[in-house]
Amino acid sequence: MGLDDRLLKAIADLGWAEPTLIQEKAIPLALEGKDLLARARTGSGKTAAYAVPVIQRILTSKQTVREQAVRALVLVPTKELGQQVQAMIRQLTAYCARDVQVADISGKTELSAQRPILMEKPDIVVGTPSRVQVHIAAQNLVLHSSLEMLVIDEADLLFSFGFETDLKNLVCHLPKIYQAFLMSATFSDDVQALKELVLHNPVTLKLQGSYLPESSQLQQYSVKCEEEDDKFLLIYTLLKLGLVQGKTLIFVGSLDRCYRLKLFLEQFSIPACVLNSELPVHSRCHIISQFNHGFYDYIIATDEQGLEQPASTSQSAEAKGKRKKKSSAKSKDKEYGVSRGVDFQNVVNVINFDFPTSVESYIHRVGRTARADNRGTALTFVSHSELTLLEDVENALAGDCVLKPYGFKKEEIEGFRYRCRDAMRSVTKQAVKEARLKEIKQELLNSEKLKTYFEDNPRDLQLLRHDKDLHPAIIKPHLKNVPDYLIPPTLKNMVNPLTRRKKKRVHGVLTTEEQGKRGLTKYAEKQMDYSL
Repeated sequence: MGLDDRLLKAIADLGWAEPTLIQEKAIPLALEGKDLLARARTGSGKTAAYAVPVIQRILTSKQTVREQAVRALVLVPTKELGQQVQAMIRQLTAYCARDVQVADISGKTELSAQRPILMEKPDIVVGTPSRVQVHIAAQNLVLHSSLEMLVIDEADLLFSFGFETDLKNLVCHLPKIYQAFLMSATFSDDVQALKELVLHNPVTLKLQGSYLPESSQLQQYSVKCEEEDDKFLLIYTLLKLGLVQGKTLIFVGSLDRCYRLKLFLEQFSIPACVLNSELPVHSRCHIISQFNHGFYDYIIATDEQGLEQPASTSQSAEAKGKRKKKSSAKSKDKEYGVSRGVDFQNVVNVINFDFPTSVESYIHRVGRTARADNRGTALTFVSHSELTLLEDVENALAGDCVLKPYGFKKEEIEGFRYRCRDAMRSVTKQAVKEARLKEIKQELLNSEKLKTYFEDNPRDLQLLRHDKDLHPAIIKPHLKNVPDYLIPPTLKNMVNPLTRRKKKRVHGVLTTEEQGKRGLTKYAEKQMDYSL
């Protein structure tokens, strides 16, 4: 591809022996100077597909023009993705960091703190549209004379996150001629609108006809829950008996549900992190980093920033209940999103505890597993009120790897129901409220007051854990262990809940003999009615 030797050396250090399909097709076209509209499924390497040509073009231009200027702008929908993109670019510029500088301005840092960074005119600026617009208005960032490349990552999400107005205003500050890349997991009406707004005679790449990997790589299942209690009973059974193995993301639909589920699992001594829009951005990114490094097995993530409720609501709607909305706006981060584009590494299972509110949201959630060539499993709980949403997803994915029904023998786990109900009695509304307040105070302390200390003592930061018990609910000690008589007969020879965690550390994650994959245990594979 004619890439700079320093860039090739960094790619070799990352262990990328072969380009992915999107990289193979997009990079040569981008190096020719063409605008690109690329659709490739999540986890296919889209970030590197635009980062490599952007870096290469900057290196080439600096051979003749030494003047420092902002040459590339990368727009992302969330702060988490912004930090991830910056980290990827820094890895790719490891051997040319002096020639290619990158700055992420998507965080909530004060404008005055980010101003000196932008005054140095980094070659690549990464940020959300609203944050970039604020800096342009403050005259901290000037693009109309120097910008050569514009990248919009996760383009199908920008309008849904309420950035339509910011994007339209932003285009007015761009030069008349620039190269643009739109990268997306889906082609929605919003992507078409963006195409008309920023692209000029683009090459359209529709790679991989399916939105998600094939069934040989990603197994998708749904289980219909007749009662709300069934969801908690099933998640307890899967986690406590070790039927789910490996790193797992559990998605819920609201903040209250997030803490309700965490407190429920605490009753059984099952540690889990929470990840939601109320937590400081530094804490969220630290949780993701530690999860990727294997500190935690389970993350309970909210997806309350769903596509059904864009941030750009009408002024008339905002006028209603001003005080109430103001208070919630202070605590919630509208630019939060962990199901969207964030690269959780080596996720084996995704569990949709609450059904996603749209097909796009389902694709982005499930896309956190089975990334690159890794295998994964997705299990979705479906209540009666969510059946229509299930039909929408099945229709949209028709021909792809469809959701198979996950039938399980209820009578075998019915003995656990009274334990679940006993635990739920302790998880009151007041306990959930107290848990939210405690977690926010705890994470604010970790994020702000200790920030300077952790910068000077990075090893201590690694010791900071986010899955500690919150304990606002009364913990009942007898729920910690599972009596032998309650374990289904077919599991007794395989699972010992009292020693499972110890064995797991010694022997690693259990694998399926036939397929050698991480995921559910051999028991779950053998029992067709239980099987994921």
